[in-house]
Amino acid sequence: MPKKPTVHGEAAGAAGPGSDPSERRAGEPQTADARRPVIGAADSIEDEIITVTLRPARFDRYVGQQDVVENLKISIEAAKRRGEPLDHILLHGPPGLGKTTLANIISREMEATFRQVSGPTLDRPGDLVGILTNLERGDVLFIDEVHRLSRVVEEFLYPAMEDYAIDFMVDKGAYAKTIKINLKHFTLIGATTRPGMLTAPLRERFGIVHRLEYYGVDDLCAIVTHSATLLGVRIEPGGARELASRARGTPRIVNRLLRRVRDYAEVKAVGHIDHEVARAALELERIDLLGLDPLDRAFLRVLIDQYGGGPVGIAALSASLNEDEETLVDVVEPYLIQIGFVQRTAGGRRATNKAKAYLGAASPAEQPRLL
Repeated sequence: MPKKPTVHGEAAGAAGPGSDPSERRAGEPQTADARRPVIGAADSIEDEIITVTLRPARFDRYVGQQDVVENLKISIEAAKRRGEPLDHILLHGPPGLGKTTLANIISREMEATFRQVSGPTLDRPGDLVGILTNLERGDVLFIDEVHRLSRVVEEFLYPAMEDYAIDFMVDKGAYAKTIKINLKHFTLIGATTRPGMLTAPLRERFGIVHRLEYYGVDDLCAIVTHSATLLGVRIEPGGARELASRARGTPRIVNRLLRRVRDYAEVKAVGHIDHEVARAALELERIDLLGLDPLDRAFLRVLIDQYGGGPVGIAALSASLNEDEETLVDVVEPYLIQIGFVQRTAGGRRATNKAKAYLGAASPAEQPRLL
């Protein structure tokens, strides 16, 4: 009899995809903040619960990333036919594209127990040893932000991933000895937004590596329409497209915008979301037609007005904006690069003429000569 999938770790206790969203209390309105990106560094408990609720549970409900999904289906089917655990998987790409969702789906498709931890929380080897020794054959261990594992913990992962064994040192000095602990064959799924920060030995131990790309507007329309159904919100195709076109190609953002527009619609438009309601709500949130939020525009303004369009280092931009470098690198820059507004060069970040035209700044050819 197949083992029923269970969930442990950070997602434990959260409602599944089939939960009734009407039982959840309405989201609290957010205040507009010029420094706050659309994808925040930390979501509220309610946001996390709703996000888990909106996640698809199977591949047949998953929208987008067709090449990645098709390859994963083949790998999963092959492993199931051989009766073997799945090979270790690395999922990388910008935040909010569904890496955690895919990890959950893989666990369910393999009918395996799902355990989730975050890389920064694994400070000591003992923490990892306790988790690994409790894994059964075929279990899925998901490590989010795997690039932030400490070097000592990472060293423990090498033999665990390759030989399914770990060498644990006990005592010190003349009484020190090594204990070899054999592990059950498990599957490690790592997720990262910065694959370049992974060490080569760790990266090479992942047998399956996939990059997630930004979503198209049509896929985001399908996602937001389905999410609105789960949340009990009436939304018209024009409203769904307005949300999708300003979501920066990211499902997490389109779902977050849906919740904010839902609040606006309940107060201003009897709970019904059409094109005009969505446009008015997003303008109030200061999300423009390209999906740029106040932090994105502040980034471009500083780059263009203060540094003449660049090139300029990320540390200088971080100091000028009073914003963390990781937020700029992981949240702000990827989309601006994707739409051709920013270039990363050897000398630093440079604003393109396309970005200058969008903000109404003069390009170098239009600027008056001083001499």
